[in-house]
Amino acid sequence: MRRGVGILLLMAFVALAFLPAVITAQGETQAASSPDTPTVDRPLRANEKAGSKTDDEVIAREEEEIRSDGFSTKEIKQIREKAQTLQFQAEVNKLMGIIINSLYSSKEVFLREVISNASDALDKIRHISLGDRSQLDSGSKLEIRIKADRQARTLTITDSGVGMTKEELINNLGTIAKSGTTEFLKTLKDTQDSNLIGQFGVGFYSVYLVADNVTVITKSNNDAQYVWQSDAHSTFTISEDPRGDTLKRGTSIVLHIKEGEEEFLEQEKLATLVKKYSEFINFPIYLWTEKEQDVEVPLTEEELAVKRKERDEAAEEAEADEEQPDIETTKTVKEKVPQWEIMNETKPIWTKSPKEVTQEEYNAFFKVLAKDLGDKDPLAHVHFNAEGDVEFKSLLYIPAEVPSQQQQESLVQAMGRNIKLYVKRVFITDDFRDILPKYMSFIRGIVDADDLPLNVSREMLQEHRNLAIIKNKVIRRCLALFQDLADNDKEKYEKFYEVYHQNIKLGIVEDAKNRARLSKLLMFTSSKSNGKMIHLDEYMERMKSDQKEIYYLSGDSLDTIKASPLLERITKKGYEVLYMDKPIDEYAVSSIEKYDGKFQLRNVAKGNLDLGDDKEETKRLDEEFTPLTKWIKEQLSDKLEAVRVSVRLVEAPAALVSSLFGWSPQMEKIIRAQALADPVSKHFAPKKVLEINPRHPLIHELSRRVAEDSNDQGAKDLIEVLYQTSAMSSGFNLEDPVGFANQIVKLMNQNLNLDPNAKATVEDFPVEEESSDEPQTKDEL
Repeated sequence: MRRGVGILLLMAFVALAFLPAVITAQGETQAASSPDTPTVDRPLRANEKAGSKTDDEVIAREEEEIRSDGFSTKEIKQIREKAQTLQFQAEVNKLMGIIINSLYSSKEVFLREVISNASDALDKIRHISLGDRSQLDSGSKLEIRIKADRQARTLTITDSGVGMTKEELINNLGTIAKSGTTEFLKTLKDTQDSNLIGQFGVGFYSVYLVADNVTVITKSNNDAQYVWQSDAHSTFTISEDPRGDTLKRGTSIVLHIKEGEEEFLEQEKLATLVKKYSEFINFPIYLWTEKEQDVEVPLTEEELAVKRKERDEAAEEAEADEEQPDIETTKTVKEKVPQWEIMNETKPIWTKSPKEVTQEEYNAFFKVLAKDLGDKDPLAHVHFNAEGDVEFKSLLYIPAEVPSQQQQESLVQAMGRNIKLYVKRVFITDDFRDILPKYMSFIRGIVDADDLPLNVSREMLQEHRNLAIIKNKVIRRCLALFQDLADNDKEKYEKFYEVYHQNIKLGIVEDAKNRARLSKLLMFTSSKSNGKMIHLDEYMERMKSDQKEIYYLSGDSLDTIKASPLLERITKKGYEVLYMDKPIDEYAVSSIEKYDGKFQLRNVAKGNLDLGDDKEETKRLDEEFTPLTKWIKEQLSDKLEAVRVSVRLVEAPAALVSSLFGWSPQMEKIIRAQALADPVSKHFAPKKVLEINPRHPLIHELSRRVAEDSNDQGAKDLIEVLYQTSAMSSGFNLEDPVGFANQIVKLMNQNLNLDPNAKATVEDFPVEEESSDEPQTKDEL
């Protein structure tokens, strides 16, 4: 009996002796279940030691640990044991090389591709449910959720779409494998055919731009839940999910992010990419975010002790009957609170019928689209669905204002970025240099096409034949919008023209195909418009019955043009003349061969005009002043191509004009003012034509003097001054301002009966001697 009791006591002492070791083992076991404990599927960190392989309790707990992709180690083992391994038939490494080097301009497009696939899956289940509502019994919410785990280095994109059966999983994610033989890869490399690329659907494989391992978990209403895994090297595995039906329906893609691609685990980066590429996806996209919020938390015991002490000290100093306030037991702190945040609240209104969208909705969408233009409403918009060879939807706006000068300069650098190209509401690019011509660079808007491939590079997409068709249709719609404003809303069109007239004129110069349409948009003031802008069609309605040309005159300003002697006779005879006071005006109209296919535009500062004068009278005057015109030509032979009697002058004694194919005064100024103009180009400028007014007394007196003495120095001085003053009044710059000033001084001396060459009296000033002292040192210098 005593011996039995002794054995029991001995066992108790032994148990007490080993109690610390048991407690320690339990602590180690709990640590094994923490996220920092190495497991079968998490490699050891640097300087980290492996746990005991013989500790059955630690292994059991490890098997219950849940990984970032939702599987415990035990479940991973089950997957590996039951997985079906399939060999890629294609050379996947070559495929990845083609994707990286040929199909995608940047790695970030992987998210666009995955979200696009998710949207397609949601579209499918919605379409199926229209005929069978029970299909949504597994979940009626149609959405996409994105969650990044920085510690686990995983990015998970989940949708509640149609999901995939085992067979669909193999076929859909094995399309490249089955179809991507070496011959296909060779064809792809050789032809770079975007249709071929789109046909074989490489979008999913873009995930390997940022991930070294991918897990796809999917559940279809018609099958069990399956798991697909691959590192894209040579094989992929498929197995039934040992957890059973956790998704209910849909697909979850887990990307194990590569070293160096950690930016794709940051919520700010992910939010930016979703808004850039997928803002207008039809289904809500949620991102798991952490927002800093004010949170009330209890004070610690130490903080409460401090508060009590402060209260007691205040009580000692207070009146005996004064009541002390209760101490606060909580405090407000900033905490990061995780939550799902929707990323795409702005709806793609261009997918609706124009009849279903209000003006307020159009204005609100414009402000989202053109954030850089502030809170201004657009001037006008056009919303249309294009049908035919290529189907697409488009919403285009005319901003009410141009950007500031700094913004305009950057706009030129980023020409074409104002039009965003979508394919089935998925953003593709805004980096098209020629989706709209340069003169339409102010247009803002969206083009959403169904017949363009998603997964090709921008360079390949620009060469796609469908894009050329889209471009032509968009240009035509823009021109139609401009014309509609001109025809139906004069006030709004005048605002448009005030802001964008230079763009229209640039289009006339550069776009020969649409020149006739653009010329209909031109507006100018005229000699009969009382300061109002008129279209060329309005001018044509007022043309005289015998008029064969549309007359215009260009100059530095409206006042200069109106004062030009070149307008004297033509306006007195009832002809209307358009005033062109902008530098680009003459460039533009000189590109128009015939307006409306009927009338040429004629600059009244060039060539000889036919104003219906009496030909016999004109011939008589020519003969009468032939001696004078010949003498003037001899005196100014280095400056003039010809001298003739004018039919366009009434009050001015003379005018200087260009030949029919020469430079007008305004054009000559523009050419000479160009930054890269050749300094010697003025020597090759066409000579001018001097026209004299046969009814002016100055011309009659000059003719008399020349007839009496062709070497009359006064006559020679007079014709030099007359040439220079005619050049100025006709809009030309003076070639020799100093020489002209000297000629004026000579005439003033003659008028005062002084010697024409009289000089000022020169006073002798003493010349100061220069100091011979030269600085000798650096300080003196």
